[in-house]
Amino acid sequence: MTTEAGTIDHRGCSLAYEARGERGPAVLFIQGVGVHGGGWGPQVEALAGRYRCLTFDNRGMGRSQPLGGPLAVEQMADDALALMDARGWEAAHVVGHSLGGLVAQHLAFAARPRVRSLALLCTFARGADATRPTAWMVWVGMQTRIGTRRMRRRAFLRLVVPPAALNGIDRDALAARLAPLFGHDLGVQPAVAMKQLRAMGRYDATPRLGELAGLPTLVVAAESDRIAPPRVGRALAAGIPGARYVELADASHGVPLVEPERINALLLDHFARVDDSLPTTRGG
Repeated sequence: MTTEAGTIDHRGCSLAYEARGERGPAVLFIQGVGVHGGGWGPQVEALAGRYRCLTFDNRGMGRSQPLGGPLAVEQMADDALALMDARGWEAAHVVGHSLGGLVAQHLAFAARPRVRSLALLCTFARGADATRPTAWMVWVGMQTRIGTRRMRRRAFLRLVVPPAALNGIDRDALAARLAPLFGHDLGVQPAVAMKQLRAMGRYDATPRLGELAGLPTLVVAAESDRIAPPRVGRALAAGIPGARYVELADASHGVPLVEPERINALLLDHFARVDDSLPTTRGG
């Protein structure tokens, strides 16, 4: 199965994308802070035989350059819609992780008919919930920015991998395995990451969640997630009438990359539930 790679020019940025899969409903993936579109590789690999999958680098990240002005969740959602337009997609299942979950929510607010379903992974309705400086986050966050590159990589792993999973493993090998999925060495954070965090912290979907009533929505939280703890996942699901909530034991913020099979199974089940109940639309 071939992968089509390309770019579109949109609002001052050349947005780089990859499309894979030639049949079935469309699926758009939107990732979080400091991760390029290739981070969805494990999901695309599992889904592309049955779905047409689209991943892209958020503006200012990876091959989507230049940033093209101030960064905001609203702009990132507009970028996603522009890519759907470029593919000729009337509608798609939209999957968002962390910051990408906020972008997915805004996309649904702005263009509800374009969203076949939402899958919101390790995310929140209020970006400030993830950027609030708890003592643990401040301590580990500092360790990701000081010391040797090896020390910074190991600290970063604590943000995305559950503690039990780090016991007795080769952490250097794990960091090397994850680097291609993130799109960079885990010890060196991309420059756009701080701008993405600020954009995330400014966005709050809480007052509008009720607008998503009737939109098939899956909310997934991870038990050991320090960035998007289960309490914010439960609040997000409670705010969307009819949303389905799943909490994964022994998992953390990076579960889509670290344990993709768990996420893939949930996505396949979610999409099947939706596609069995909705008519097929062109591009959807």
